[in-house]
Amino acid sequence: MSKAEIGLIGLGTMGAALASNIADNGFDIAVWNRTSSVTDAFHANAGDLAARITPTQTLVDFVAAIAEPRAIILMVPAGQPVDDQIAALRPLLGDNDLIIDAGNANFHDTNRRAVEAGDLPFLGIGVSGGEEGARFGPSIMGGGKREYWDRVAHILSAISAKHETTACATWMGQAGAGHFVKAVHNGIEYADMQMIAEVYGIMRDGMGMDNAAIAATFAKWDQGPLKSYLIEISGKVAAAIDPATGQPMLDVIVDAAGQKGTGRWTAIEAQHLAAPIPAIEAAVVARNLSSQLETRAAGEALFGTGPRKLPHDALGLDTLEQALMVGKILCYAQGFDMISKASVEFGWDLPLPEIAKVWRAGCIIRSDMLDDMAQALGEDANRNLLFAPRFADIVKANHDALRQTVAMGALHGVALPALSSGLAYFDALRTARGTANMIQGQRDFFGAHGFARTDGGSGHHGPWGNS
Repeated sequence: MSKAEIGLIGLGTMGAALASNIADNGFDIAVWNRTSSVTDAFHANAGDLAARITPTQTLVDFVAAIAEPRAIILMVPAGQPVDDQIAALRPLLGDNDLIIDAGNANFHDTNRRAVEAGDLPFLGIGVSGGEEGARFGPSIMGGGKREYWDRVAHILSAISAKHETTACATWMGQAGAGHFVKAVHNGIEYADMQMIAEVYGIMRDGMGMDNAAIAATFAKWDQGPLKSYLIEISGKVAAAIDPATGQPMLDVIVDAAGQKGTGRWTAIEAQHLAAPIPAIEAAVVARNLSSQLETRAAGEALFGTGPRKLPHDALGLDTLEQALMVGKILCYAQGFDMISKASVEFGWDLPLPEIAKVWRAGCIIRSDMLDDMAQALGEDANRNLLFAPRFADIVKANHDALRQTVAMGALHGVALPALSSGLAYFDALRTARGTANMIQGQRDFFGAHGFARTDGGSGHHGPWGNS
């Protein structure tokens, strides 16, 4: 019996989907799960794909079932379970066998594991697209030595999503580069989702629209410049009816957003990189605040919600669409700026145009805008995406819509943290002389930190004396 071309450990939701995808694309795969009954059930339910899947009951049998040099994908929970699985696997492998961590790892862990692997082959790849993407074509972001990526690139490209005929799978750079890019992807995802939720809140609370009208609005927007996966599913979510109660599905969902940590990692790392990503940070804060249900209920009881209903015709749906479009551009610009700074900091030479291309299909933030973003980054990867002519023109023409939306939200008590942060970022970015001179004066006053003068030189001090 011929041996499998690749192996996969971990048959949870994502692992099972990815294994099926690999088999569906014509590759023989060996699988192992810590719980043998899960392995058996997966193989039994594989249908026509079962012939390409070799289920195994022990790690020894699993390793023996894969052709050398082996390539093994780990789809186990991030953190210590990955280290434990690597420790269990390594004694059974040859010096040329490749371990691929395809879970949601923190890129610092991937950096450490690459160092610990030494000359033993190791890759860390970011996989985006959820269960459907893993099964039918995710976006794949590779990190590690290029020679290791090249060994499995034919499989990863084959199973990835395709934008027209281009595979959404690319090598990003050394060590944790792939997992870093995936984390920033998820940070942008947080901001994009939060902005959509904020606009939903304006339509629901500020404009008094019902779920059917909101669904129709998102469906219409998905036919225009906002066309994207998240806008598409937002319309479907708004239109869905709860089979248990017959009420709109949104009306029975608890207002507390979950998270797996990647958006938080992005916000934390941005501080280390001195990369301004206020819309992403605001989205992380909003998720954290959403979980404080009792506190928010107490706050409403104490302070009230105020006149949340907007005056008639205060905002039109076209204005909301324009505001969301600008907000989306701003959060992508912040994400790509962070990637650019990390590229310098870690010496990765991250391929920004290719990253935009990889995100065009398969991943959660896929959107029609990414085609233009890839082109703009290809023209000048060192330029803030906001300054690229196409996007600069869109923002110039539509930022007043964002300003009106944020102003109306502030006046009528509708919280818009991500949209507000995006607007503040834009206004700060277009102000040649801001107010940090006051901060520098304060710092020099209480700590003699010094400051630069507009007429030249640094290390100056003010005439504060001992006051």
